[in-house]
Amino acid sequence: MGTPAAPTFTRSALAPGLLGAIVLLAGLALLDSESFIIIRYAVSILALILCVFVIQARSWYWLVGLVPMAVLWNPVVLFDLSGQGWVSAQFIGAIIFIAVGLRTKVPVRKD
Repeated sequence: MGTPAAPTFTRSALAPGLLGAIVLLAGLALLDSESFIIIRYAVSILALILCVFVIQARSWYWLVGLVPMAVLWNPVVLFDLSGQGWVSAQFIGAIIFIAVGLRTKVPVRKD
């Protein structure tokens, strides 16, 4: 038995991606309340974290879904979205978070 080979990549985006999906789905219960601002903060921060991992992995095409999420759920400049469109955006955002988390492979840097 030989020594196992060192991994060439990590799945650094998996934890923030799954956490973002959980936050978005939990945020469905808070859509019409003042507490939804917490969901906005969490989603925009997690989307920006995933943007960093996507850039490190050189998977630029995921930025098409992540950058609009960081802007739409931005708590500083509020977009007054409501109704069925906002509910479906929550589900679409959760799907994007899960897909990015599963598909992004960040290469391991050798120091």
